[in-house]
Amino acid sequence: MTNNKTQKEFEKWLISAEKDLKKAKDNFNIENYDLASFLCQQAVEKSLKSLLIKQTNKFPKIYDLVRLGNLVNIDKDLLENCKRLTAVYTENRYPDVSAEEYTKEEAEEDIEVTEDILKWVKKKLS
Repeated sequence: MTNNKTQKEFEKWLISAEKDLKKAKDNFNIENYDLASFLCQQAVEKSLKSLLIKQTNKFPKIYDLVRLGNLVNIDKDLLENCKRLTAVYTENRYPDVSAEEYTKEEAEEDIEVTEDILKWVKKKLS
């Protein structure tokens, strides 16, 4: 059972994740694909941390979605999506990592997998 303070904390993280997903969709619609994908990574990171807070009352300050996914025992197919989105984090923060532009298709797929992961997290939170 979680205490009231912990409940509020994990809810804040989930709300922030949902806002990031909305921002990702907004940026997708104005063809800002790299930012849309980056915001997807942020949404997944925050949602996984939300679940960790509910489960353990804390979370590690890590950004690797695969590690976070393993900590919450995420489904294997979703873990592959975590791997994909972890790369997005690095590619967007460090311009020397990737010279390629994000495509509409890549950003669209990132949004879809983010929706799947958030759906999974919400199910685990309920």
